[in-house]
Amino acid sequence: MKILGIETSCDETAAAIWLDQKLASNVIASQEEHNIFGGVVPEIASRAHVRLIWPVVEQALNEANVAVSELEGIAVTYAPGLAGSLLVGLNFAKAIALAGNLPLVGIHHIEGHIFSNSVLHAGPEPPFLALVISGGHTQLTLVKAWGNYEVIGRTRDDAVGEAFDKVAKMLDLPYPGGPAIENLAKKGDSQYVSLPKGKIKSNPLDFSYSGLKTAVLYHLQSIDQSERLTRKADVAASFQEAALQVLVDKSLLALDKHKLQQLALSGGVACNGLLRSKLQQASKKYGFELFYPPSVLCTDNAAMIVRAGKFYLEQGVTSPYSLSPKPSMTL
Repeated sequence: MKILGIETSCDETAAAIWLDQKLASNVIASQEEHNIFGGVVPEIASRAHVRLIWPVVEQALNEANVAVSELEGIAVTYAPGLAGSLLVGLNFAKAIALAGNLPLVGIHHIEGHIFSNSVLHAGPEPPFLALVISGGHTQLTLVKAWGNYEVIGRTRDDAVGEAFDKVAKMLDLPYPGGPAIENLAKKGDSQYVSLPKGKIKSNPLDFSYSGLKTAVLYHLQSIDQSERLTRKADVAASFQEAALQVLVDKSLLALDKHKLQQLALSGGVACNGLLRSKLQQASKKYGFELFYPPSVLCTDNAAMIVRAGKFYLEQGVTSPYSLSPKPSMTL
C-alpha cells in the first residue's frame, strides 16, 4: 500500500510515505517559535501546524514520487497530545481520506513510538519491554503482541524529558533542555551532589521526577552566584546521572520481573548517549537485547505513525471519518 502518515501531536509538523514495504520519505518541520518561551505554547503550535501542514505533506509526497491520487490509506496521530495540534493533523488527514474515499486509521502517539524501532529494519518481536521516554511521556510498556499492550510503569508527575527542560531552564540553558544538559554534563562531575532517585512503594516500576527537579532547585538556591556559575556543569552531570540511572534500574527490574529478553527504547530522551551507554553495558552483563532507533526517529516523527498505520491497514483495521482527537488518552 501507498500510505501517508501525519504527526502533529505537539510542536513538530511531520509527514511520511510508506511505499513498497519501506519508508519512502520522512519530513519533519520543527517549530522554533517556542524557543524563546522555554517550552511549547499550545496556541502558537496549532497556528504553526496550520501554516506548515500542506508544505510538509507536499514535500513528503514529492520525495517519494507519489501523487495524492495514488494514495491508498492515511494514518494519523489522534492521541494523546495538544488538542489544537492534534486537530490540525487529524482534520487534514480526514480531508484527504474523504476526498479520495480512502481508509483512515488513527494512531496512538505512544504506540507510534513503540513501532519506531521497526521502521528501517526488523526490530524487536513481542513479547518485549518498551521504554518510552520523552518530554511528555515516561512509561514502561509490556508489548504482548502488536496492538496488545500493558503499561506496567508510568510517571506519577513529570516526564523525564520535562525534567530535563525544567532543570535546563534553572541552569540558563537553551530549550530543548535534553541536548543542552547532555553536552554540558560531559564537562562536569556527576558525583558533585547527591540527588534523589524517585521511588514509588506502591509500584516500584513507576517513576517520579518532581522530587529530583526540586532537589536541583534547592541546591542551586543554597549556593552563591559564583559557585552556580563555576559548578553549572557539575550540577548538570549530577542531575543527568540521577535521572538516567532511574530509567536503567527500573528497566532492569521490569525485564527480570516479566522474564523478557528484549528492551526497546523510544522517544526523545532515547537520543541520550549516556543512557544508551549504560543500557548497552547492562545488556552485555545481563544478556538481553537492546534496541533503539536512529535519533531522527526518536523525536516526534511521522515515519513511526505510518509504520503503525501499515500494520493496521494491512489487517483491514480502520477508523471512522468521525474520529476526534483524544488529548489525554492513555495507551
